[in-house]
Amino acid sequence: MLLGLAAIWGASFMFIKVAVREISPATLIAGRLGLAALTLALLLPFTVGMRDTARQLLASWRWLVVVALVNTALPFWLLSWGETRIDSGLASIIQAAVPIFNALIAFVAFREVRVTGSRLVGVGVGFVGVALLVGAQPEGKMLGALAIVGMAFCYGLGGLLAGRHLTPAKPIVVAFATTAISTVVALPAAVIQAPSEAPGWKTIGSVVVLGVPGTALAYLLFFGLITGAGAAYASLVTYLIPPIALAYGAVFLDERFGAAAFGGLALILAGVALGTGVPLRGYFTRGVRGKPAAAGPRPTDR
Repeated sequence: MLLGLAAIWGASFMFIKVAVREISPATLIAGRLGLAALTLALLLPFTVGMRDTARQLLASWRWLVVVALVNTALPFWLLSWGETRIDSGLASIIQAAVPIFNALIAFVAFREVRVTGSRLVGVGVGFVGVALLVGAQPEGKMLGALAIVGMAFCYGLGGLLAGRHLTPAKPIVVAFATTAISTVVALPAAVIQAPSEAPGWKTIGSVVVLGVPGTALAYLLFFGLITGAGAAYASLVTYLIPPIALAYGAVFLDERFGAAAFGGLALILAGVALGTGVPLRGYFTRGVRGKPAAAGPRPTDR
């Protein structure tokens, strides 16, 4: 399941790159999130029940709106816009810094999950990797790289807000509400920026893949991993997504990456391991049987 989830989310960067060649980022995220919300809505009666879903939505609607904006609508747009300017593989490397931002924001404003001591060294190492990647970009691509950094910051903050305020709601309810709210937010710009002619089959197919398996079904896989093997084991997807996305970009999009990209990736992943206390070694063998309890880095809601 872990490799399947990484393969799905790793491919998302490639499909975004394909889609934004013909449609605007707003149109892309409205289509993607609309399909995800519809898919999750069809599953809710069988997983939670309509009465419990309505109760949870009413109880948490204010924070659902906030988390939808911070953790879905804005970062999805930043990622899509950023990929109009930089390669999909590079975007996947920068997004791996989400746990670094998570740890930094927690240190400043979320005392209950604050990291201290040697883990702060990991935060510093990760930021060096991000700075290396962004600084290595030519002037025309700098804004695109910074947009992905902004996306990582949003995911870091959104995950902390969800952890503090949305734990009473079931994950699939949160996923449905945030995708549905974000669709409504993106819809006006999506309509205004819609292409004058119907996009090609590659673009339409990319939006469908991003919406159904890439968002809705990936959520279910991820939360299934958390339930079955533990949060720390599920969090290992953070390490697997960048190399898989790099492979997709190289094979299907003819993207090429230099020493700065791989050096930045190494520093970011090392920072994630140090800053969150989730080393790679041991979890692949102990994850299912041991069900480690410590929460690891939170992967993005790509």
